[in-house]
Amino acid sequence: MNLLLFDKWDYSEVEVKDPGLKRVISLKPMIVPTSFGRHEHKMFGKSNLNVVERLVNKTMHFGKRFAKNTGRMAGKKARAINIVKTTFEIIHLKTEENPISVLVRAIENAAPNEDTTRIIYGGAVYHVSVDVSPLRRIDLALKFITDGAKEATFSSPKTIEEALADEIILASKNDINSFAIKKKNEQERVAMSSR
Repeated sequence: MNLLLFDKWDYSEVEVKDPGLKRVISLKPMIVPTSFGRHEHKMFGKSNLNVVERLVNKTMHFGKRFAKNTGRMAGKKARAINIVKTTFEIIHLKTEENPISVLVRAIENAAPNEDTTRIIYGGAVYHVSVDVSPLRRIDLALKFITDGAKEATFSSPKTIEEALADEIILASKNDINSFAIKKKNEQERVAMSSR
């Protein structure tokens, strides 16, 4: 029996093209994307977590425009799942494609390859360019995508579902107007200058 996400979207037709992310983008079939935190205490347990659930978990972080998580969405997973469900409906209406594959493409495009780290050497602080691990690449891509959606809905009549759908579609097309693609390019540019 083939499990479909939300009884609609098929996982089997989704293909991960980025060889670096193949191992860590999990497309384990499930109807409702929730694992009840079973991955929590396992090392690298996130890599076995369904990619749609990881998006759901990222949307649970509510942030004011320039503030950290205020706790308004903390733990409201059912609400986050409904947001993603509606987002996928909008993506399907706009692109006529399987929304899971659109999400995977968006993650591949928005995942940065380079970052900078601080090294303190003899009292001086240097910023050194480093490669990003595949797990962190996905974390950053999902963070950029959800942050872009939150920024777009901040003090605007646009709903979070519409903003998230637009952000995922733009990122999947590698569009420069996407917040996630802008953040990725900015991060890689900073890393390149500190090589």
